Amino acid sequence: MPKKMNLLMFSGDYDKAMAALILANTAREMDVDVTIFFGFWGLFLVRDPDKTSDEEKTTYEKMFGMMTPKGPEDLPLSKMNFAGVGKEMLLEMMKDDDAPRLIDFLNGARKKGVKFYGCKLSVDIMGFKPDELLPEIEIITSKEYLEDAINSDMQLFI
Repeated sequence: MPKKMNLLMFSGDYDKAMAALILANTAREMDVDVTIFFGFWGLFLVRDPDKTSDEEKTTYEKMFGMMTPKGPEDLPLSKMNFAGVGKEMLLEMMKDDDAPRLIDFLNGARKKGVKFYGCKLSVDIMGFKPDELLPEIEIITSKEYLEDAINSDMQLFI
């Protein structure tokens, strides 16, 4: 029976998302089954920037949508973001080292079959519509997430 890793992605920070996706991609390369459960700020990582919508949203949901990251490349750094300057410095350093960007790791995880789950309550509270998220996202309840996590060999909270 293959090993199983479960990640709970709660953070909406670029560097933390990068760490989660590096682990997810590496685990898949080791033939480990990987699931990622995105809750609250973690949903920004799987928000499709080309599919944001204000249709059928409350005023607060519309305001929240305008003030938050539109997708993975809009995520700020967790430390030393400096209104985006720190992130640009990091991206330049990554470019100098020919390191992949966050979107590359995300697309790699999608191609390798990492299973993506969105927290139903988080999606509802934050005003996301399922079609605003990547097509691989399956919306599930916290109970379903916990059932998946309980059956995993490793659980990580990021």
